[in-house]
Formats: sequence, structure tokens, C-alpha cells
Amino acid sequence: MPQYDSMIARQRKGMFFVLAIFVLGWGFTSYQQVFLGLLLGSVISFFNLRLLQRKVNKLGEATSENRTARTLGTFSRFAAAGLAVLIALRYSQYFHLISVVIGLMTTYVVIMIEFFISKLRD
Repeated sequence: MPQYDSMIARQRKGMFFVLAIFVLGWGFTSYQQVFLGLLLGSVISFFNLRLLQRKVNKLGEATSENRTARTLGTFSRFAAAGLAVLIALRYSQYFHLISVVIGLMTTYVVIMIEFFISKLRD
């Protein structure tokens, strides 16, 4: 389990790094609508990552104790992504819709980068 915990910590650090880049882009460039969309999508994506990590942890505990586990929360993660899109549609003067959708994918990019880095270390 320590390897799993370190993987979670690296993914969390990677997401904070990406969020910091988007905040800097929003603050210092003229593409504020795009970076605000990326920021909204990435915040929801980070929330979904944390939710999935917590559910996977509970699933592992239940499996080790020979109990049945509940689902991984797919519906709640889809609902959060839908909420981000609805916010972008409602406040289109502040958020760029395509950037929100790209921001929703940043977790998967961070996970893939973390995977490749961990494979290079091994």
C-alpha cells in the first residue's frame, strides 16, 4: 500500500502544479477566458480524481476483508463533469467551453505522465 499512497501523492502534486500554471496563465496573459475554462475543468477533474482515489481505496479495503464493495462512483463523477459544462454554458462570457472540456481531461494526462515517470524509475 505504500507504493499506492506515493502514487496518489505524486498525482496530487502534479494536479496542483497544473492548476498553478493555469492560475498564472489566467493572471498574466490576455487569454483569461481560456485559462479560466481550463481552471474550472481542472478543478472538477481534480475533484473527480480525489473521489476516484477514495473509492478505490475503500474497494481495496473491502476486498482485503472479503466484503462486497459499492460502486466506484461513476455517476457522481459524470454529474460533476456535467455541472462544469453547465457552468461554462451559463457563464459563457467568463468560461471558454472547449477549454472546460480540455480541463476535464487534465487528470488523465497527469496520470499518464506519472505512470511513464514511475516506469522510467523502475
